[in-house]
Amino acid sequence: MIMETNRLLNRFLQEDLGIPQESVEMATRYASSQAGSLPMVLWQYGLIDLNQLDRVFDWMEAI
Repeated sequence: MIMETNRLLNRFLQEDLGIPQESVEMATRYASSQAGSLPMVLWQYGLIDLNQLDRVFDWMEAI
């Protein structure tokens, strides 16, 4: 279930928000190694803005 959710989240980030695959992969590695939240890592590194961060959290609540 978690792997499917992660796959769907990655797809949302790339297709809906236009984040490059390489950026998502880098943030995923960092979030995993630091036990952080992927959306927060994306925001902290400037890969998404606050509006996009809100959209990600809204998406996560909906699934």
